Amino acid sequence: MEIALQQIVKSIEQNIILEFGLRYAFNIVVTFVLIRTFYYARHKNKDFVFTFFLFNSVLFLICFLLSSTKIELGFSFGLFAIFSIFRYRTVTVPVREMGYFFLTVTVGIINALANLSDTLLLLIICNIIILMLTYILDGHLGLEHESFEEISYDRMDLIQPEKRNEMLRNLRERTGLSIHRVKFQKIDFSKNVVSLHAFYYTQENESTDQDSSDNDD
Repeated sequence: MEIALQQIVKSIEQNIILEFGLRYAFNIVVTFVLIRTFYYARHKNKDFVFTFFLFNSVLFLICFLLSSTKIELGFSFGLFAIFSIFRYRTVTVPVREMGYFFLTVTVGIINALANLSDTLLLLIICNIIILMLTYILDGHLGLEHESFEEISYDRMDLIQPEKRNEMLRNLRERTGLSIHRVKFQKIDFSKNVVSLHAFYYTQENESTDQDSSDNDD
């Protein structure tokens, strides 16, 4: 069985067009599962889908065409170095999207550069591991996310620290959210209004820009 598999691999490697077609087909299948089945099905954000597929295909083509120059290891590290400092200049890319971006980069590189003669089975296993980890980590761990809403609060009589629990109860009743803590942003005594962030737990991140260093007041 192993000998027959090695013979098949050797015959594939001797035909560069066949090798390219099989590698790229496998790469696209893995990327499709990663982006269309996992990312888009869960997050419904099509803005990055084109970018993910485009970068994956372009990197695959670059790596495959340059793989014959015997610089596979240095070249792959160079690509990771470039994309480690890569960022969009006109758009803020969420952390989750950056994670998927690097996954598509990784899939494209390993599927283009892996030596089929020695690591065909390992290549398949690595792709399966990437897909399994992505599926499990992206929303299937049962973890809650701390989101917040920015609120202009008019009950100035409840902003004292000793009345914090009463303030939280009032906010829960008025917003319908399970608020567990608040962070004051600005207190305006002239208008009797306090601007605050009210924090609550959700399954998804409902905040657009949360300060991870927020502490309880």
